[in-house]
Amino acid sequence: MNTKKLFPLLAFSSLLIACSNDNPDTLMDNPPIATTITYRQNVKSIIDNNCISCHAATPRNGAPMSLVTYDQVKNAILNRGLLNRISLNNGNSLLMPQGGPRLPQATIDMVMKWQQDGLLEE
Repeated sequence: MNTKKLFPLLAFSSLLIACSNDNPDTLMDNPPIATTITYRQNVKSIIDNNCISCHAATPRNGAPMSLVTYDQVKNAILNRGLLNRISLNNGNSLLMPQGGPRLPQATIDMVMKWQQDGLLEE
């Protein structure tokens, strides 16, 4: 066989073999979050990028409350079910952000860890 044809064939075969032993049960979607999560350092940007369009200082599009300040977001976690709403599956009419798509799991995990860490502001 011609060497020019053999090399691509071997490279392709190696790629197929290397990927054939992946075990979906041992793959990790997201590595664990190792640091302490705070509102100012981590959560505020998530809220600003995904929620403020409706949950502004003056809520729009039927949003029932503002999520502009630390206290408002903390209250939404503790009393308004914010974690449940962002954790719902695509297609659920209660999913936030409204109309989806669902936030990436790593983003949801960060908000969950913020709650576990004590909802720290700074």
